[in-house]
Amino acid sequence: MKSIASQVLDLAKKKGAEIAEIFLLDSQELTIEVAKQEVENLKLAEEQGLGLRVISGNRLGYAYSADLSKESLRKTVEKAVHNSRLVAEDSAWDVAKPGERYAKLDLYDPEISEKHLEEKISLAQELEKAALATDSRVRQVEKAVYQDSVYRVSIFNSLGLEGNYQGSFCGLYGVAIGQEGEDAQTGFSMDFTLQYKELNPIKVGREAGKKAVQMLGGQTMPSAKLPVVLDPYVMVGILGVLQAAFSGEAVLKGTSFLAGKEGEKVASPLVRIIDHGALNGRLGSSPFDSEGTPTGETVLIKDGKLQGFLHNLYTARKTGVTSTGNAVRASYKSTPEVGTTNFYLEQGSVSRQELLGEIKQGLYVTEVMGLHTANSISGDFSLGAAGLLIENGELTSPIKGVALAGNLQDLLMGIDAVADDLTFYVGQGAPTVRIQGLTISGK
Repeated sequence: MKSIASQVLDLAKKKGAEIAEIFLLDSQELTIEVAKQEVENLKLAEEQGLGLRVISGNRLGYAYSADLSKESLRKTVEKAVHNSRLVAEDSAWDVAKPGERYAKLDLYDPEISEKHLEEKISLAQELEKAALATDSRVRQVEKAVYQDSVYRVSIFNSLGLEGNYQGSFCGLYGVAIGQEGEDAQTGFSMDFTLQYKELNPIKVGREAGKKAVQMLGGQTMPSAKLPVVLDPYVMVGILGVLQAAFSGEAVLKGTSFLAGKEGEKVASPLVRIIDHGALNGRLGSSPFDSEGTPTGETVLIKDGKLQGFLHNLYTARKTGVTSTGNAVRASYKSTPEVGTTNFYLEQGSVSRQELLGEIKQGLYVTEVMGLHTANSISGDFSLGAAGLLIENGELTSPIKGVALAGNLQDLLMGIDAVADDLTFYVGQGAPTVRIQGLTISGK
């Protein structure tokens, strides 16, 4: 990779590029789907390629190639330089400077590559069996999947920066269907980790099976304004909508409802939202971002007050701040955008049961529908929801066919309890959260 990078950087300079940056990706991804204990689908995907950015006269050009032959690399350089001549000037374009110190992270588990295919298949089979054994009403497992990925990322630029790291992850997910009479419900569970030995197919299967039957027989409820408790998975979904509002790119475009509110109270004092790209043991971690900037912890909300936003080099320079190491790329084919790494709501100090125990009547939400319709500019949302009724601190009857309406900032302000059960789903995490007085629309 270093030899390829040297060739490309030299050629870019000869073609007139003032600054050049190379992003190299080499990855393998395995997916195994099992149905009725038989392998239904097995997919091994490999990806290798180079993305090249050049800056000349404050103009940025980009090109990429999956072919790393000398002739193809020459054409890629020529295309990037040509593209740079077609865009408007912008003095904010930049590349990372060398000499930064990167965090030492354990991101690669050789066991993921070394384990035989048959053993990986057996993990998906165990998941399926565990889900079916959870309850006699679990009639089918729609998905029992094992997945892993091994990858290497390298970045070089003409300022002398050289960086590379190797990583891997693996995981399981299952979808079970519970049925009682004419009523059928779906339950979902997943667990992704950096360490192969941490995989637990029995736990994932049982959780999918339990969720598939807990909502059977669900009824709607009268409209009311009640305490609402959000399951970690649901809160992670809401964080997924909120993450757009923390983007420096969204601030520049005027599409963040948090723009201009730095230092202001935007959430309950119990709320602390963090993005941490160098968090050990988490899937979103890496020593540097997609531009070569060191990753680290960025506190976005502390004690309910907005601290700042996430930036790559471009948005940081435009805003007059320092990059937070949040440049992300979908692959070598894309340019670095602003994105999250390990994005989470920090856990509180009370147990989930203590949080529930203080509620006389409320709703424990296990599923929401329509999160993609939430307005990231205004913060307004109206979501279909399902869950379990809370009565005198206990979870009782299944509830479905209701809607939750409100505003994301009001939701954050209304949080009055945060549990100690922080749970990560790939690169996002949240604990159980209680919100006072959320409007529930039912019958």
